[in-house]
Amino acid sequence: MPAELKSTSHGLTMVLTISNPDNRNALGPEIYAAGIEALNVAESSPEVRSVIITGANTPTGPAFCAGGDLRRMQNNRQAPPEVQKASIEALHSWIEAIRAFPKPVIAAVEGAAAGAGFSLALACDFIVSAQNAVFVMAYSNIALSPDGGGSWALSRALPRQLVTELLMCGNKLDAPRLHALGVVNRIVNQGEALTEALALADTLNARAPNSLASCKELVNEAVNNTLPTHLKLERDNFVANLRHNNAGIGIEAFLSKTKPKYQ
Repeated sequence: MPAELKSTSHGLTMVLTISNPDNRNALGPEIYAAGIEALNVAESSPEVRSVIITGANTPTGPAFCAGGDLRRMQNNRQAPPEVQKASIEALHSWIEAIRAFPKPVIAAVEGAAAGAGFSLALACDFIVSAQNAVFVMAYSNIALSPDGGGSWALSRALPRQLVTELLMCGNKLDAPRLHALGVVNRIVNQGEALTEALALADTLNARAPNSLASCKELVNEAVNNTLPTHLKLERDNFVANLRHNNAGIGIEAFLSKTKPKYQ
């Protein structure tokens, strides 16, 4: 069964399902390309206000994503370095597209999120995880080093000593531990991650898209900006959003105690 990224619509939410069940939803270039294309379509569509990324069920149980395809990597060891470079750059283009995408992206994790699968979840704006899901940066277990921005994201979310343990020892972390550390947003029973992610998406879909886009931009830029630079970015976003029609809708609804319907 070929690996693919399936796209379905649930109201105002696009659900992207990594489907490579024979390989625990391992990633590959065809999935990276499909992911970028799907986000491009979603960005220009007013019928999409949020995106969920999840994994298909596999013959051995639920799995978010096992990371890269090790058989393909083994073959790439015999190919010129440019072959593997191109594959990683395609993955990184998808990761960057998720980060730059102006609408909320939610990872719905069941089973294992390993290697680049963990990096993929970290690239999302929210992580909703089943109670028994496990997260592992498994690279050092096979004498490799991280890709997909995993070391970047973890270094900004966790203490250095914990990050080095995760990367160098390849230890698994369960969902409750990552929830306690602030990396996972919500924990649910097994089999309910997508349902909870859709409920979260519905909450986000009811908010003004321009406001959420500004929030995502500000969070993305905060780690690199000086305070004066970031204050200017906050100012410019605030003024632009105040002049947007949605601010008038939101303020009027708040004052009149009614439910706003944002454009």
